[in-house]
Amino acid sequence: MLDTVARPQQSDTDFGSEYAAFAAALRVQDLPGAVLDAARENLFDTLSCAIAGSSAHGVDAVRDLVEEWAGRPEASILCSASRVPAHHAAWVNGMMSHARDYDDTHDAAVLHAGVSVVPAALAASQLAPKASGADLLAGIVAGLELICRLGVSTRVSIIESGFMYTSLFGYFAATAAAARVMGLDAAQTANALGIAYSQAAGTHQVTRDGAGTKRMQPGFAAKAALISVQMSQRGVQGVFRTFDGVDGLFRSYLHDRVDTERLRQGLGQSYDMQGLSYKPYPCCRFNHPAIEAALQIRQQPGFDPKRVRSAVVGMTHDAHQAVCTPEDIRRAPKTIVQAQFSIPYTVACALIDGEVAIRHFTEDGIRRPEVLALAARIKGVVNPEIEREWSRNISPAIVSVETEDGAFEHRIDYPKGHPKSHMTAADFDTKLVGCMAASGLAWPTDLPAQLHETIDGLIEAPDTRALINLLTP
Repeated sequence: MLDTVARPQQSDTDFGSEYAAFAAALRVQDLPGAVLDAARENLFDTLSCAIAGSSAHGVDAVRDLVEEWAGRPEASILCSASRVPAHHAAWVNGMMSHARDYDDTHDAAVLHAGVSVVPAALAASQLAPKASGADLLAGIVAGLELICRLGVSTRVSIIESGFMYTSLFGYFAATAAAARVMGLDAAQTANALGIAYSQAAGTHQVTRDGAGTKRMQPGFAAKAALISVQMSQRGVQGVFRTFDGVDGLFRSYLHDRVDTERLRQGLGQSYDMQGLSYKPYPCCRFNHPAIEAALQIRQQPGFDPKRVRSAVVGMTHDAHQAVCTPEDIRRAPKTIVQAQFSIPYTVACALIDGEVAIRHFTEDGIRRPEVLALAARIKGVVNPEIEREWSRNISPAIVSVETEDGAFEHRIDYPKGHPKSHMTAADFDTKLVGCMAASGLAWPTDLPAQLHETIDGLIEAPDTRALINLLTP
């Protein structure tokens, strides 16, 4: 006989129990309009990224493997006609959403939020026959808010801890999202978080090595979420003290460097998910300030990219570690992931082409000799002032370019896509059109308008079939 999900009294103090109570009771009718708008925006952008990611390197291998395994046709692999067990659909869709590194970022938390949450919520909505469009939105809010709160409350950087918080925190966020969509009560949700903890992982080494599994880690989190909620429904017992326990997440993974007061502050009244940024360029968010500064320099009178001698980019220590080291790899990336995590490469693209687009992160794109020649002359450095003032956040960048005609410099603190420099609705639509083209699939030209209309109508939708159908070309 399976254990029940009853909890001892001591578990009441664990953050997992507190958040589970919040998530299980979450109703869209009670949410501020701005929070719902933020959830809709994230859903639109994450699905756009999934469309582009459907053709990314490695995705087809995982999709083929899942189709070979087969199983009950519970949920859809986006951009295909395949229906597979829900946890496998969440896995592949999570990988697709993250594969182009085009997905959202919380610039203070330094993580991607939607790539584990949205795939898990979508798969859960197909698994639960009574799940409505409103349930999907509520689940997305529950998941996004949890991952963002964990991120902004954590005081140890990914460089120090060695964990990618996108995937590590994504296990819990995706589980909260799936649990809410499937209608689990507070005790079941807390238990599902405890089950997810036994699976939680996500190393930063994938970035240092430029590994293809980097794009897969959020999918692993989404997959674990569907497994965790279904196990909880069947009475399998997880840990009681998921976050605050002696060997809970905060001590074992984060060295107790978590502001637990900040974590709980204003829960249900204020929403950290409203601080999410969105990407105009398909690469690591740490690159974006430098890219934007380079694009501004390119517009300055007298600048000629063909006459660049060298460039220096100043940033924080964490940014330097993430996108400038090892120096030989970042200046001459050999893989797409290495290029996505390279300031020298992306700044060279910006200076030469006046844009940084999906075409720059293909097998042919990363081998252009003129771009690599310039990238070899671009150096990243830690700027003491920026490090002192910004530390763990997504770093500002100061780009200083020396040319045969003189020196050029520009600084960007808040790159495009940040809430202080928001992308417009037209920007999101343009991004989706580019993602549609990158997929290589046949899409209706009015897909952006259809997707907006369908997402806006989710509150009244009895289920999520219309949304899923839109993502099947």
